[in-house]
Amino acid sequence: MWGHRMSIKVAINGYGTIGKRVADAVDAQDDMEVVGVTKTGPSFGCDLAVKKGFPLYCTFDDADRIARFAEQGYECSGSLSDLLAIADVVVDCSPGKMGADNLAKYQNAGVKYMFQGGEKHALTGLSYTSSANHTENLNAEGTRVVSCNTTGLSRTLVPLYEHCGSLKVECTMIRRAADPGDSNKGPINAIKPVLKVPSHHGPDVMTVKPEIEINSLAVAVPTTIMHVHAIIADLPEGHGLTTESILEMWTDTPRVIIMHGSDNRITTTAEVMEMARDIGRKWGDLHEIFVWEDGVKLVGDRLYYFQAIHQESDVIPENVDCIRALMGTEPDWQTSVAKTDAAISKYYNC
Repeated sequence: MWGHRMSIKVAINGYGTIGKRVADAVDAQDDMEVVGVTKTGPSFGCDLAVKKGFPLYCTFDDADRIARFAEQGYECSGSLSDLLAIADVVVDCSPGKMGADNLAKYQNAGVKYMFQGGEKHALTGLSYTSSANHTENLNAEGTRVVSCNTTGLSRTLVPLYEHCGSLKVECTMIRRAADPGDSNKGPINAIKPVLKVPSHHGPDVMTVKPEIEINSLAVAVPTTIMHVHAIIADLPEGHGLTTESILEMWTDTPRVIIMHGSDNRITTTAEVMEMARDIGRKWGDLHEIFVWEDGVKLVGDRLYYFQAIHQESDVIPENVDCIRALMGTEPDWQTSVAKTDAAISKYYNC
């Protein structure tokens, strides 16, 4: 709770890769609570919700589908409409391309809503990352938390922009082909260029920070372990930065990790994720953006660097901050970030 007001009642529509992580992150906060999660039908994912004590709802308003939960031994508290009726805000973690149908349901229910980066900016007309535009999202009816790649780009580019006042960026996204749990995607033994040029990743940053000029290319590679960004940023004359001061800037930036790859023997994404497991992160998650210190170099006004993105988890704390923005309970993004991260850290390590 905060003050004399009750906790924010949060519904999670879709309890999969992102949904289960958002539910845990919300459950960790003292100013919000999970009032229910949805599944399309009985499955092994229901067991986790039951174990956590999250009320289980059916994604559909269909009595036959709801009855299937009981047939498989799960207590179903009702339909999505029933869940929306008791929620202040719904976090949509359903598969992509369902946004338009779900948006109408949320609006009809009079509940605030937030989508994930799999949906397009045009769906809501508003997007969100904590560092870029928390204020613009305050008390909005709905928004979209941008994708894992856009979140990662924002984390390192926004502080550069705030210092320099302008920024021109070209980046190449080396994308994992699928999440670890996906068995029906590829490529299996190929490198697949994204033939839409520029790819959507860089320009998507401009939905949260339109002042940054950015374009991107992307290729998918046969791995399920992280994305890597190869970034070239042109800084304006008189920026006053050095390689060392940029590293110091990022060290002071929330949700960014700077490590020397060669000294620490963390030269690949596999080793980055092994580090996340070693430090005790749940599911081996890494909410932070990982920047290789020895891969950062400023040459004149041109900055080169590499960063790694854990696609399953970097947007999770952003979802929590976004809830506070929509509900108008925390106007300062840095205060929200500190509160979110401290609560998650305590929750995961208790």
